[in-house]
Amino acid sequence: MRLSFTTYPIKVIGSCSSFYSFRFLPSFRSRSLKPNSVYYNRKFPLRAIMAAATLKVSSIGATVGSNDEGIARRLWIKFHKDVIRALYTPFVVCLASGNLKLETFHQYIAQDVHFLKAFAQAYELAEECADDDDAKIAISDLRKSVKEELKMHDSFVQEWGTDMIKKSNLNPATVKYTDFLVATASGKIDGVKGPVKLATPFERTKLAGYTLGAMTPCMRLYAFIGKEMQTLPDHNGCAHLYRKWIDNYASESFQAAAQQTEDLLDKLSVPLTGEELDVIEKLYHQAMNLEIDFFNAQPLVQPVILPLSNKHNLAENRLLIFSDFDLTCTIVDSSAILAEIAIVTAPKTDQNLQENRIVRMSSTDLRNTWKNISKQYTEEYEYCIENILLTNKAEKFDYEGLHKALEQLSKFEKTANSRVIESGVLKGVNAEDVKRAGERLVLQDGCLDFFQSVLRNGKLDADVHLLSYCWCGDLIRTVFSSGGLDMQNIHANELVYEESISTGQIVKNVESPIDKVGVFNDILKKCNEKNNLTVYLGDSVGDLLCLLQADIGIVIGSSSSLRRLGTHFGISFVPLFAGLVQKQKECCEGENLGWKGLSGILYTVTSWAEIHAFVLGSFDQSQNSSSH
Repeated sequence: MRLSFTTYPIKVIGSCSSFYSFRFLPSFRSRSLKPNSVYYNRKFPLRAIMAAATLKVSSIGATVGSNDEGIARRLWIKFHKDVIRALYTPFVVCLASGNLKLETFHQYIAQDVHFLKAFAQAYELAEECADDDDAKIAISDLRKSVKEELKMHDSFVQEWGTDMIKKSNLNPATVKYTDFLVATASGKIDGVKGPVKLATPFERTKLAGYTLGAMTPCMRLYAFIGKEMQTLPDHNGCAHLYRKWIDNYASESFQAAAQQTEDLLDKLSVPLTGEELDVIEKLYHQAMNLEIDFFNAQPLVQPVILPLSNKHNLAENRLLIFSDFDLTCTIVDSSAILAEIAIVTAPKTDQNLQENRIVRMSSTDLRNTWKNISKQYTEEYEYCIENILLTNKAEKFDYEGLHKALEQLSKFEKTANSRVIESGVLKGVNAEDVKRAGERLVLQDGCLDFFQSVLRNGKLDADVHLLSYCWCGDLIRTVFSSGGLDMQNIHANELVYEESISTGQIVKNVESPIDKVGVFNDILKKCNEKNNLTVYLGDSVGDLLCLLQADIGIVIGSSSSLRRLGTHFGISFVPLFAGLVQKQKECCEGENLGWKGLSGILYTVTSWAEIHAFVLGSFDQSQNSSSH
C-alpha cells in the first residue's frame, strides 16, 4: 500500500456524468525524488494528465513547451526518445566499450567522411542564404569545425597506412542522409510545395533556418554521445582504443560548436511562422532518424549483447517481463485515486447514507480519515526503513539479510492495509467510477508502447506479468485496455463489490515485498518447460526482492529509500548504458555473457525509452518515434 495526503486538482467523470474535483499528490515515495522532477513540490495539473498528458517529462527532468527555451532545446527534449535509440544502437555500445572491431570502425570513418563533406556543403549553402553578418560568421565558423573533424579522420587514415575512404562504397544509409542534407540546403524540402523561393532576403534566411534545423540534431547528438562515453568508468586514457574519437566529441570545442549551432537555429527561427516552425521540427526529427539509421548501417563483425530480443531463440527460450504498476508504469499512485473516488462521491452531510446496503461516511469524515491514515502510514513506513538501516551495513551483497529485513516491512504493509479496510474509506466506490478513472489514468511516456511492442511481436515468445500492491486489479486492467492492450497477467489485490458498489473489503493477493517475490517465484515454477530469461521493472523498496531474483533487474526513477536500503545490503546500482558497455567489453573478451539473478547488481534508467531500446532495439521503435 502507498498512501497520499497532499492535494492537486484532477478531473474524472463519475457515474452521473458529472465532473468531480479530485485533489491529491503522488505517494510518499515522490518526496525522495529530485527537486527538478515533476513529482516534487510542484502544482502540476493532473486534470491535464488525465485528459491528454499535454505536459511531457523527459528523462532529464525537463518539461516540454517552456516559452523560455529556444526551439533547439525544445526539439532536443521532445525527441529525447530518439536520442536514447541512437545511444543504444549496437554500433555505439561497441564503440563505447573500446572493443569495436577495427574493420567496422574503418568502414564507419570512410562513410563519415562522405557525410561530413555533405555537411560542409550544406553549411556553405546556408551561409549564402543568411542575410545577417553575425549569422554568416557563425555558419562560417561551424563549417571550419567540420574541416577540423575531417582532419581528425585523415589522421585515422594515416595511422592505418591505407586509404579506406577511396576503397569504400557508400552504403544506402549514408546516401540517404547526405542527399537529405544537400536537398534541404538547396530548398528541396518534403512537405513544402516546390523548391523554397529565394527571391527576397527573408526567404533566403528562412532556407538557412531550415538547413540548420536539419543539421543541429547531428551536432548535439554527437556532443551528447561523446560526453556519455567520456564519463564511463572504463574510459581510462590510452587503454581505450577509440579515446581520440571520444575525446574529440566530448571536448569543450565540440560542445561549444554544438551550442553555437543550436543558438543559430534559435536566432534564425525567431521570424518564422508556426507552419514554418513545423517544417523545422519535421526536418529535425527526420535528421535524428537518419542518424540512427546511419549507426545501424555500420557492419558489425562481432557478437553484440543488444538488443536483448536478438538473443532470443523462439524454440528454446521464453522472455518473461515482470513490472510493478504504481509509479513504475503510472505518473500518479492508484491508492490516492481510489480514495478520492470514495471521498468525492460520498454524501456531503454528516448523515450516513445507505447505498445498496453499503453505509457510507460523509465526504468530510472520509477526507479526514484518509488524511490521518496517510500520515500514519508515512511516519511508520519511514520509521520502519530507518530501523532497518540501524543494523550493521553488509560488506558484500547480502540477499538473505535483505529478505529478513523486508519481512519486517511486509508485516507493516499488511497492518496498514488492514487499517484501510477497517476505516471504511473504500466503502461505496462505484465500479463504473473506477473504470472511468482507469480510462483517463496516464502512463509514463513510452510504457504502453513498450508493452504493445513486446506482446505483438510475433518473433518473440514473451509473457508480461504485472505485480502490484494496487487495491483494485480492475483499475489496472482498464488502464491498459483503454490503450488497446489486453493485459492478461495482472497480479494485484481486488476490491469486493456488491452490485457494483465496493463493500470496503479487499481481496488480499499482493500486499508486501514478500508477497511479490512469492508470486514471482510461483510464476517461474509454472513456466519451466523452456529456458526463461526474466526481466523485472520496478521503482520502490517493495520491488527489491523481485528485482534481485530476476536475471535482469531494472530500476526506474530515483527512490532514495530503495537506494539507501539497497546500498545497505551491498547492492550495486549501475546505469543501464554503462552496464551494457561493460557487458559488451566482457563479450569481446570471451567471458560468459549470461545474465543471471542474485548478482547484487541492479540497472538504473530514467525513462521507458531506455528499456525499449535495450530489450527490442532501435529499429522496433521507428514506427512509434513520432508519437509524443
